Amino acid sequence: MEELMLGIGITAIAGALATVAGAAEDTESDIGSQGDPNSQVQLAPQMGYIHRIFNKAVSGEPPAYGLWCALGAGLAWALMAMQLNPILALILGSALAVFVQGVYCVTAYLGRTASLAKFEQPVYIDILKSVTTVTMAHAFIAIFTTVTMCHLMNTALGHPFPLPLLGLVWGIALGAAGSATGNPFYGKERQYQNYDFGAGTPISASGDIVRYAEAGDRSSLDNGWFTSKLGGPASGVCFGLIVFLELWRTVLFEEWGNGWGAIIAGVILVLIFTAIDRYIEVYARKTFGPYGAPEAVEEETSTEAST
Repeated sequence: MEELMLGIGITAIAGALATVAGAAEDTESDIGSQGDPNSQVQLAPQMGYIHRIFNKAVSGEPPAYGLWCALGAGLAWALMAMQLNPILALILGSALAVFVQGVYCVTAYLGRTASLAKFEQPVYIDILKSVTTVTMAHAFIAIFTTVTMCHLMNTALGHPFPLPLLGLVWGIALGAAGSATGNPFYGKERQYQNYDFGAGTPISASGDIVRYAEAGDRSSLDNGWFTSKLGGPASGVCFGLIVFLELWRTVLFEEWGNGWGAIIAGVILVLIFTAIDRYIEVYARKTFGPYGAPEAVEEETSTEAST
């Protein structure tokens, strides 16, 4: 019973750490326009829209965070092998990984912007100075919480994978959760607030992102503030649930049927979430319907008014 209670407690702590990691990861990636929004930020100057949005996309978020979390976990593992205090090792490993992330940010921004020189997109030094440090701060939170979560799995739950491999696996999962959950909120809504919601992005509007804020040009820090309101927390809840439910089914059902109990519980959870997703999708389509052309909407509105 004590081992079960310990497992449930570690599961709850790991879920909380994963929630913080997911929120920080999505906010960091949106500030740097990595993932879903990146293509439009890169395309904007080619269409004649000069902007001050930071563009640091080195790769997709899953491989990027797989690298950074594996690097942080590997360094922490090496430091702990040298008899360094585990908490200090986790902090130092994550901090060193963040410096690598910062180098990638700088080189990616300078390289991508330099490739747009013929379209007259300048390199803004103030953007490079102010935004890079903010992305590094958010990346540190995401990496540190993820590596700490992996350390708990390894030491308290006795996970057979070594710490660097756990960092790689869960770093990829972290990037995938933020990319799939939070990035569309920024890339499909924030960047195209000057178009009707739900209208989609026609080819003629490619690159026509919102470039002006309430006062002056819009910067990536504005996008970070916007993401932290909904997209970041949604990504945090997503990744937190993934970690919590994964560990929960393992802790409770692994002893049943020589491990088959945990597998069956996982399959049941997937089926339950599939049914919920399908219900929400059908409900949204029936409630809001397809997006119609402005003329059709006006005719429908006038018809309803006349009746």
